[in-house]
Amino acid sequence: MIAASINDIQPIACFDYSPKGRLLLGAAYLFHKQGYAKTTVRELANFIGIQSGSLFHHFTSKDDILANVMKQTIIYNHDRLLDAIQQSDDPEQQLKNLIKAELISITGDTGSAMAVLVYEWQALSQERQNELLKMRNAYEDIWFEVIHQLRKLGKIKHDTFIWRRLMGGAIAWTVTWYNPNGKISIDELTEIVWEMAISH
Repeated sequence: MIAASINDIQPIACFDYSPKGRLLLGAAYLFHKQGYAKTTVRELANFIGIQSGSLFHHFTSKDDILANVMKQTIIYNHDRLLDAIQQSDDPEQQLKNLIKAELISITGDTGSAMAVLVYEWQALSQERQNELLKMRNAYEDIWFEVIHQLRKLGKIKHDTFIWRRLMGGAIAWTVTWYNPNGKISIDELTEIVWEMAISH
């Protein structure tokens, strides 16, 4: 069920409460719930509670709105990953911290925005994709460095890129079944994923 207006949805950590931030929040919600292609500019404006033309005080096009939803999501979660690895010098603990950070991003406060990033990527123009790929690669490089260290220690035995893609896919899929208020906590889920991922 789609919320009646932006006031009926939970805030997302990567968007502030400015008019521009509220627009991105509403866009992330609608693009996630019903898809980018099915969400019209008029519908988005109505959801936010503004005139359609007012959208273009902040963004040049619907594509620009989508790109900015993704950009702010990547920036926020890149900082979250950096914070995760800075909490420890031990690669095993860093991996656990990264797993938890990404699980929180996917199933928690930035979940709808992360889903848009994953599932609406092809809706972006090629030019926008090229811009955001550099940012997304910096996000992935944090993972790759920790995985590389663990491979040197013999804790991970498989190719870094393939291992990360499989792990990232498994974590991303949790959005379809994990209930933060259910029988397993995010810490317990982190422990399970970490134990499955690393060789002891």
